Amino acid sequence: MPEVEIYTTAWCPYCVAAKRLLRAKGVDFREIDAPSGSPAREEAIRRSGGRTTVPQVFIDGRPLGGYDDLSALDRAGELDRLLGLGPAAA
Repeated sequence: MPEVEIYTTAWCPYCVAAKRLLRAKGVDFREIDAPSGSPAREEAIRRSGGRTTVPQVFIDGRPLGGYDDLSALDRAGELDRLLGLGPAAA
């Protein structure tokens, strides 16, 4: 299974939604606390190509964006493929 990383902050409803979606798919992920102004947030901004919001989701180092992007990939059936899940991964 690919490595999944998610940069989050406390009290962020989109972060909660993104983690809920990943958990519902049975995906293990590494959560990185990235409050505003922290080195982790700066790393997320750099890795994501300048995106300043959280969550920022990465699969095998590839930036996918935030919850809206993750949800759109899921609706399109692409998220399962990227995660190596189900028949779409074959």
